[in-house]
Amino acid sequence: MINLTKVTGIMPGLLALPGPVQALSRADDVRERDNSKRRATAAPGGPGLITARSGGASAAALRQTRRGRVLAISHTNKYSIDMPVLARSTPAHEAIDKFTGHLAEHGFAVSTRRLRRHFLGEYLRHATQAADTTDLTAGELMDPARAAAWLSDAAAGKTRTRIPLRGRDAAAYPNSMRARIHSYNAFAEFLGLPDRLDTRPPAVGYRLTPSNTKRLLRELAASRPFYGEQAAVLRTAAVAALVADTDRNVPELARLKIRALHLDGDGDARVELSGGSCPLSEVTVAILGRWLAARAAIIAELQGSDPGHLWIPVQPGRPRGNRAPVKPGITPAAVRTLHAAHRNLVRQVLGTPLRPGAFREAGK
Repeated sequence: MINLTKVTGIMPGLLALPGPVQALSRADDVRERDNSKRRATAAPGGPGLITARSGGASAAALRQTRRGRVLAISHTNKYSIDMPVLARSTPAHEAIDKFTGHLAEHGFAVSTRRLRRHFLGEYLRHATQAADTTDLTAGELMDPARAAAWLSDAAAGKTRTRIPLRGRDAAAYPNSMRARIHSYNAFAEFLGLPDRLDTRPPAVGYRLTPSNTKRLLRELAASRPFYGEQAAVLRTAAVAALVADTDRNVPELARLKIRALHLDGDGDARVELSGGSCPLSEVTVAILGRWLAARAAIIAELQGSDPGHLWIPVQPGRPRGNRAPVKPGITPAAVRTLHAAHRNLVRQVLGTPLRPGAFREAGK
């Protein structure tokens, strides 16, 4: 066993463990090896697999040193239940594949599986580059010294593949580091390894203030999309601006009609909503004007009168059967379409995802 206190110095406050962490005693080491051999022999898959214990503590259960110190405690085994634990000699990439497949079989959310695979893949890339090899086993990958090096570089922003708005060298957000540690611990539990890294409660995420809300709205409206339509950018900025001014969510604003907007009054611009009218700021009026111009160009392609939906698709719908695609503007844009466009554009501009509700909180 490697003393995990080596990893506590790389990020003060983030990886600090709740007490001195020490290696197992020699007697405990011998006992654990004997138990492992017996479990391996009894496993249905032969010596290459170690069957995880079900119920009560997992393979990373309470282990005590000569001084009575606790190395790691895991009261439940969420990740290896009903699943033979892979041997440490399993190739690391294969072990990660089996782990994410196991999560899918046991009903873990798609977002959780994607997060675990993303950060374990990042960890594997970092470890193989540092070792100058592509043939790491699962046991070699889970070396705490490798984990410490990975987390140290990740905290400094050295492992990211995209450049955020804050710059390539910007430090990682605390919650992303927390997710990395959770991914390491979950994978260690799946492999039946005793080592765990300590975590802290979630940190408060990125929040908008009234001043930087206006700045972000202007940047959203002025941004150029990496892909897609410029009209989608203007629509997204207009939706975010209305969310900030009206304190309403996207589903409440999704069915607005053009006639609900009153933008011509001098200093009296407003939008009619259920429950009364709401004044609009100059920034919102300017962004809405640009969206309405882009919307008018889309509607001009239709034959007949304007249906009057404020938020419309910017591209034709998918063809269904032998019918031609539906032209944009005939039906309103779906709520999921508005949410997806918002998520993609804000991540592109800000470098971090930000839900539409954050604009509501900043506008209060």
